[in-house]
Amino acid sequence: MSGFLDVLTPQNSQLIFIDQQPQMAFGVQSIDRQTLKNNVVGLAKAAKVFNVPTTITTVETESFSGNTYPELLAVFPENKLLERTSMNSWDDQNVRDALAANGRKKIVVSGLWTEVCNITFALCAMKEGGYEIYMVADASGGTSPDAHKYAMDRMVQAGVVPVTWQQVMLEWQRDWARKETYDNVIRIVQEHSGAYGMGVDYAYTMVHKAPERVKHGARIGPKPAK
Repeated sequence: MSGFLDVLTPQNSQLIFIDQQPQMAFGVQSIDRQTLKNNVVGLAKAAKVFNVPTTITTVETESFSGNTYPELLAVFPENKLLERTSMNSWDDQNVRDALAANGRKKIVVSGLWTEVCNITFALCAMKEGGYEIYMVADASGGTSPDAHKYAMDRMVQAGVVPVTWQQVMLEWQRDWARKETYDNVIRIVQEHSGAYGMGVDYAYTMVHKAPERVKHGARIGPKPAK
């Protein structure tokens, strides 16, 4: 368990999106679907900002699940989609090879459904691959609140670490003095972080007296160290 004491960094982690496809999302009842997509895309943008290696895998695209969210594909237009037939991504050699090639044992997971594709991948990746799994609870969804909850409970019992998408992003950022990513993180907060983003907008205009019509991503709050 000592590895789980390490803070997530852009250098020690990788990310996998599992079956973020419309037909899979149609079945989600554990979280509002628009909120789900918002969180998935926010997480994707964060990974892009921090250059975190990202794998996108899909299942039965043509016959059942439909194409991956265009908003997600727009963040990673160069990424190859790893198509599968198995519900368990770990069963696919291409997925295992992609994860191994990144050379990082901490895998952040966002997928559908929690009680099927997420849990089977997590348990197998830990047992057979020796990976540490960080399950993004609010960028994943199950077919009912109970299905999501008890799958999360079972994974936690097995050693999976539950996280949220914003938690992951801010753990990657860690220090507001990291100026190379500061502006982009603030932009993601404004676009995807709900009340937090609204608070950023308010602080910018009402506290720092910026013009009302400001470009998202303008710096607010503590300035990074020079």
